[in-house]
Formats: sequence, C-alpha cells, structure tokens
Amino acid sequence: MNLQRFLPPLARRALAIPAIATLVLAAVPIALASATEPKRDDIVGTWVVVAPDAPFTHHMFVFNADGTMQQANPDAGNPDNSDSDGKGIWIRKHDKILGKFVEVTADRKTAKFVSRGEVSYEVEVSGNTLKGTASAKFFGPDEQLLRGPLSTPLEGKRVTLP
Repeated sequence: MNLQRFLPPLARRALAIPAIATLVLAAVPIALASATEPKRDDIVGTWVVVAPDAPFTHHMFVFNADGTMQQANPDAGNPDNSDSDGKGIWIRKHDKILGKFVEVTADRKTAKFVSRGEVSYEVEVSGNTLKGTASAKFFGPDEQLLRGPLSTPLEGKRVTLP
C-alpha cells in the first residue's frame, strides 16, 4: 500500500529530496571521471604504412596511448638478413608525431647478429591518414655506423572497422 498518497504535498516533496540527492551524488563521480580522462591522441591505433624506399615497402605500425609503438613487416625484403619487429616510442610535438623504433637483424645462414637498426620518423595525422618521412641508421656489433642515414617518405592508412 502506498502511504505517500495520504501525506500532505509538502511532506511528499520532503520524502523525494533524499532520492533526488542520491541520484545527483551518484552522477558526480561519473562526471568527474570523464572530465579528468585525458583526450586520446589521434595517432593511437593500427596503421598500414607504405615506405617506398625500404627493402620491403609495406609495414604495420601500432601506436599505443602510453607513447610506445610497434612496427612489423615481412622480412622478405632482404635475402641475406632477417630482421625483428621494431619496438619504439613516440611523442606529439605540436601537430607532428616524432618517434623512433629499433629492430635487430641476423644473418640468415649463420644466425649471428648483424646490426641494430634505428628508424626515426616524423608524421602528421589527418583523419584516417598519416604522412611523413623516416630515416634509418644501422649499427654493427661494435656500435659503428654501417649504413645510413637512409630516408624514405611514409604514407599510411588507419585500420578501421566497416
């Protein structure tokens, strides 16, 4: 039985105040959490990137929100050496993304270390495309520069769901 209908209007309003206050107080943490949540950078995501002057032109780049990234491509571009996936970092500087990833290479016949490649890049994002340049240097076992800097343009498209 609903006893509120027998109460005077002022008493009914007084009973409603705690319920309204509970709803308002429950919404405050949600509003604060979304207000303090940092905006996600537009580079974050997975990209198919073409580097026309690289030994293998097509790459996958993954940019993480924490400033780390991964790069992968088939190592078929070099018949003598096999390279690892690249692991790296990135930062935003105004409208550009600056970053670097490192990969190691091994001789296919001996399985011995050949070099450490360091690829620095600078790209700009526009919606689901990116454009920029990369420069690679390769260092031998004694940290001596073997090759580079070698430059290439970069063009990428974001991997999206239909």
